[in-house]
Amino acid sequence: MEVNMQERRKANRRELASKLVVKRLDGGRQEDVEIEIVDVSKSGIGFRCGQLLGIGTVYEAFLRIWTQEVIHAFLEIVRIEKKNEGFHYGAIFIGMPATDASRIEVYDTVETLKQGR
Repeated sequence: MEVNMQERRKANRRELASKLVVKRLDGGRQEDVEIEIVDVSKSGIGFRCGQLLGIGTVYEAFLRIWTQEVIHAFLEIVRIEKKNEGFHYGAIFIGMPATDASRIEVYDTVETLKQGR
């Protein structure tokens, strides 16, 4: 299965070496799913997962950021690509508090300054 959407990113994306656990919120089975984050921005994340998740479905997530703090967030899956090693997803944050989005934005600013942009 491959569902592609036109590029709609509103913010820079950065890689983040972290994992998170998601729980489906629509009344489906409450199964924790471990994923590997590929990139993150203040508006969403890209990640890999071995399990098929539902496009348009909202999941609860606990994101461990570079400061080792955990951000509680809700993700809506907006893109799915099937790859040899599993599935690659794009998700947007739903209702993320401004303080948590700012933490991600600060990380992006620091990384941009390090790269001399």
